[in-house]
Amino acid sequence: MSARLDVRPGVIALSGTLDVHSTAELWASAMDAVKGPVVVDASGVEHCDGTGIGLLVELRRRGASDVQGLPARFQALLELFPKTPAKAPEPPRPTSMAEDVGKATATLWADLRSQVAFIGEITAALAAAVRRPRSVRWLDVLRVAEAAGVNAVPIICFMGLLVGFILAFQSAVPLRQFGAEVFVSELVTVSVVRELGPLMTAILLAGRSGSAFAAELGTMKVNEEVDALVTMGLAPARFLAVPRVLAAMLVTPPLALFFDLMAMTGGAIVVGSFGYPPATFLRHAATVVTLPVLGMSVLKTFVFGLIVAGVGCHQGLRTGTGATAVGLSTTRAVVAGILLTIVADGVFSVMLFAMDI
Repeated sequence: MSARLDVRPGVIALSGTLDVHSTAELWASAMDAVKGPVVVDASGVEHCDGTGIGLLVELRRRGASDVQGLPARFQALLELFPKTPAKAPEPPRPTSMAEDVGKATATLWADLRSQVAFIGEITAALAAAVRRPRSVRWLDVLRVAEAAGVNAVPIICFMGLLVGFILAFQSAVPLRQFGAEVFVSELVTVSVVRELGPLMTAILLAGRSGSAFAAELGTMKVNEEVDALVTMGLAPARFLAVPRVLAAMLVTPPLALFFDLMAMTGGAIVVGSFGYPPATFLRHAATVVTLPVLGMSVLKTFVFGLIVAGVGCHQGLRTGTGATAVGLSTTRAVVAGILLTIVADGVFSVMLFAMDI
């Protein structure tokens, strides 16, 4: 039986079968009949599928005050849709520059507080791991150390060699005016050991391993694997972050040492091209590499490794939902890791100056 439409003053009467074919035939006529407040009389409807329900919903949205007489088995489907049409979202309110700056500052401060709190939590977990070494998942530590440390040796050595070459050639230009090319040895060595070695290693670690930590933990967060760990009573920071942070802290000093050695090798090659033997380079370099300088350099690498890995894990565990969440967490991990590393390096510089080292 096909559907029929009867329009009377203040009433739109529907009867018959409201299926995909019959509803399409009378859709336009039913829409034109909604002129002012009307009531839809559906007592004559014998069958109604999803298309028919859609017609009734649209009539109600267009201004029909009520749908009466619809059989109960179809009324349940109609009740799934709200009686009042949803309001269109309000356009965003324009904001001033001061408000935008304030919101950005508040967000930055909240992120910084959260990051510092997370690094504190990781530090406490590492202290507990030192007291109870058997609680650490050492197989995971070795796996991460291989990926973050051993596999990074080629790029670290290559970057160190290039930095040594560049420093030596750039410093030789002004020193040549005074016939002091041999002092390129001290300049390259002190610059690399005190500053560039730990800093460049941390930056490479942030771009290579910090981003990997954020992406890996972010994917686990999106797939609800982190929630599963919490359900089983396992702390994500201790179970997932501690092995990665511990591995990063262990591999950063050797990586910085490789960087220093290759940078000094590049500097020695440049100094050798000026006619000085390698022994001369080593003798001048030894005058600036003292135990306090080496000790502070190693301490820097430990702290930088903690910061880079901690930031990567923190951003990964804070990953939201959506297709872009993991990429956003990875980007934030790299940017925040490098930024906090440079801030920490500035603090170390002030400390070294105050200690006259």
